[in-house]
Amino acid sequence: MSASDANDIESKISALSEIDRARLELMTGGVQEVVGLEHLVNCLSGKPTFGGDNTIRCYVGIEPSGKAHIGWKVLSLQMRKMLDANANVIIFLADWHAWVNDKFKGDLESIQTTARYMEDTFRALLHHPPEGDGPGQLQFVWASNIMDSMDYWARVLRCSKGATLAMVRKTFTIMGRDEASSDHDLSRFYYPAMQAADIFEMNIDVAIGGMDQRKAHMYMRDVASKYGWKKATCFHTHIISSLKSTGVRMESFDHKMSKSEPNAALILHDTPEQIRKKMRKAYLDPSDENSPVYELVEHVVLPEFGVVEVRPDPKFGTPSDWTNLSDFKQAVMSGELHPLDAKFAVADGLAKGLENVADYFAKHPELLNKVTSFVEK
Repeated sequence: MSASDANDIESKISALSEIDRARLELMTGGVQEVVGLEHLVNCLSGKPTFGGDNTIRCYVGIEPSGKAHIGWKVLSLQMRKMLDANANVIIFLADWHAWVNDKFKGDLESIQTTARYMEDTFRALLHHPPEGDGPGQLQFVWASNIMDSMDYWARVLRCSKGATLAMVRKTFTIMGRDEASSDHDLSRFYYPAMQAADIFEMNIDVAIGGMDQRKAHMYMRDVASKYGWKKATCFHTHIISSLKSTGVRMESFDHKMSKSEPNAALILHDTPEQIRKKMRKAYLDPSDENSPVYELVEHVVLPEFGVVEVRPDPKFGTPSDWTNLSDFKQAVMSGELHPLDAKFAVADGLAKGLENVADYFAKHPELLNKVTSFVEK
């Protein structure tokens, strides 16, 4: 972005009403990166949204692929902000995308059962907001529904036109795959075009995803430039690292938490005791500024509760509260706060934030039990 473009956006932000500036700050405050902010600012200033009305539509695309881990919590906290800022939040259940990506060995029935589980999980994470297509409401859209349109498939072909195999391979991280993984399966080369078409088809104003989705969003914006289509603003959230991840985080996202490593991943259905057990083994070296424990403080516990409450055994320490990451980190690195006490404090904060999910599935276990049986096959 040029300096003149940046100044123009700042000028537009300054011209917003106090209420709309607060909405913008709420929407953007916790994300790692914003691309194409101008469109969102224009919407807030009263210009038409891509849907032709005044409802800002944001989207998160999720593959139904198994039980949810704590990374969904990061996304749900961002979605909660969007709802509170009076946006419409669309959770896009990418069932056919999951089929292309060989989830559950391509068993579409298992994929779609998992999608229904995901609906219930996000409802619980978001504290059961009102549902519908209006401002401040949540809606679920399935890929299998929008794919009934011939216009959608025409758009997929347009999104594919001009893309080279090399360009598409570079986006394969959006599927959790490396560039050399899919030469035996042509359908996977359509995946980025499908994801771009999804955003255009639903008139999305703000596309939200983890930083691992950045390449897909940039692909979408490149396609929009080519055809003169409207470009969604893109929000990219932090990717939580594996509990065993050490050192500096790489752009390859090899460090990210994955449910395929059950001892290094926090599953949303873990009990408080299980979370403590996993966090006990999490990497936290007082001499290293990088740790998944610090990431969980910054991107989950503090955004949700504003405080990390350390409550050690009275024999070994005194209670303390921490309201910012730098002080918490410094306390660990200086020896003021024992690493195990820090880990357990974060574990307890995570468990507190998952109480709604636990309560819901204790009363309605059917879909969770089915997904658990798929995963254990």
